[in-house]
Amino acid sequence: MNSSKVMNIGKTIAPIMLGTAVYAFGLLYFIVPNQLMEGGVTGITILLNYAFSIPIFLTTLLLNLPLFLLGWKVLGSNQIVYTGLGIGSLTFFLWVFEQAIDKGWLVPFSTEHDFILASLYAGVTLGLGLGIVFRYGGTTGGVDIVARILGRKFGWSMGQIILAIDIIIIGASLFYIPREKILYTLVAVFISSRVIDFIQEGAYAAKAFTIISDDAPQIADLITAEMERGVTLIPAIGAYSKQAKHMVYCVVSRQEIHRLSQLVKSIDPTAFVIISDVHDVMGEGFRES
Repeated sequence: MNSSKVMNIGKTIAPIMLGTAVYAFGLLYFIVPNQLMEGGVTGITILLNYAFSIPIFLTTLLLNLPLFLLGWKVLGSNQIVYTGLGIGSLTFFLWVFEQAIDKGWLVPFSTEHDFILASLYAGVTLGLGLGIVFRYGGTTGGVDIVARILGRKFGWSMGQIILAIDIIIIGASLFYIPREKILYTLVAVFISSRVIDFIQEGAYAAKAFTIISDDAPQIADLITAEMERGVTLIPAIGAYSKQAKHMVYCVVSRQEIHRLSQLVKSIDPTAFVIISDVHDVMGEGFRES
């Protein structure tokens, strides 16, 4: 492996680790001390912590490990390698911050009255961490893996699956925390989603890629094989060269921007790529009409 490839991998790994560190800090500094909640597998780990005082880092690892192995088998290693990095990194930083809190090196932000302040800071911190992770092609595992598998099998959108699971988990938390804490949690979740959108450079549902390259057919085949996204080849003629060629048109989710860019570069580093905001998307893999 040459030095440029090592540097490119490092430029991806370091931000994902930074993002998981920020996310872990937000969970243990703002969410848990104030008995707020979170969705997905993280929400389950918080519930188990509230109910049985089980360390969050431990349940994060135990719940995500079988999901990761299932995703590796069903989705393939190319689609899930950075998810494994996200899971491992998140588990590590949760352990680090839990140790720091237990030993008194870090005093969490805990309040008995001003929960709106706690939810605001929690939303910003969690959104910042996840936004960085998503921007560089990673995930923190859990529900994302389940959503991808169910989406492939049944054609359901990832957004619908994640929302349904989050509603179930946050609803179950009513048995352990007061209703007003759920409302503060919703504030944190909303702010987190807005911050993620900001970090991802836009609050839209998707991004449209227009790729102009002499290797357009090979790029289209790679996108189809690696990302399972619909791709359109559009005939075009260069105004200066008068040569016939193809343009690649593809719409992807925000989390897939970095990955698609890397796939294009792997085929043609000199490709001309236009990334456009998409205000709404309907169809397979996105919102149903």
